Amino acid sequence: MNRCPPLSRTERAQLAMMLEVCAYPKPGNVDRCHDYEDTRLEHFLASAIMARPALERAEQGEGGIGALIREAVELTSCHGGGNTHFGAFLLLFPLILGGDIEGACSAVRQTSVEDSLAFYEAFGTTKVRMLESDEEIDVNDPAATATIRERGMTLLDIMGYSAPKDMVAREWSDDFALTRKAADYLLEGAGRQAIVQAFLRLLSEEIDTFVVKKHGIEVAEWTRREAGAVLAGTRSLEAFDEECLERGINPGSIADLVIAGIYVALGEGWQWDC
Repeated sequence: MNRCPPLSRTERAQLAMMLEVCAYPKPGNVDRCHDYEDTRLEHFLASAIMARPALERAEQGEGGIGALIREAVELTSCHGGGNTHFGAFLLLFPLILGGDIEGACSAVRQTSVEDSLAFYEAFGTTKVRMLESDEEIDVNDPAATATIRERGMTLLDIMGYSAPKDMVAREWSDDFALTRKAADYLLEGAGRQAIVQAFLRLLSEEIDTFVVKKHGIEVAEWTRREAGAVLAGTRSLEAFDEECLERGINPGSIADLVIAGIYVALGEGWQWDC
């Protein structure tokens, strides 16, 4: 059987984004069998393709993390499906720049105030606010730039403020622990079903902070418990998926972590095409 030549970091990132969205069923999320009203499978696939120039620049070591995230967001605003991979970019660009998890940890420690400013420009396009302790730094407020400069806030600092309420941001200060866990789960299997299993295992163990923001902690806890029931064989995966879709419960942060895990696992020999 012919095998592909070794993948570049860019190709691993693109493949990770594609494989995650195509795996099914992943409860509540877009996959090859389910679209949302405003966001479809094609939007995710288009983003994986259109992000390539920014991914290649990261592989070549060009630009800071903040500027690369901003470029990727701009490139993937080519469709009407919204920000399909913003959280994934937060994890992928440190990994691409660093090559692996150890390198990613080093990359985030080297971020600067300029990275923060570029990140805020990208984040501002989502019309969402980020919290700093009990104060708000509104990404749409011109004063935010001055605040970041005055306080000398690096992008690692920004992620640290967000970490208690955002599991993707928390990866930066936790040495990409859940990314590592996702990769390890994937390496226990192969192909699309390994992705579904990794997704369910993470969802059963962790509170998805995107679900918390959208629906509150009780719904997020319910989602975690039901994922555990699926793994225990006491709940149908298909029924769980349908209920999440009906209620608009989409564990998007877990999906971002799975993308990062796929990227790492691909670099460690994981077989995606089995």
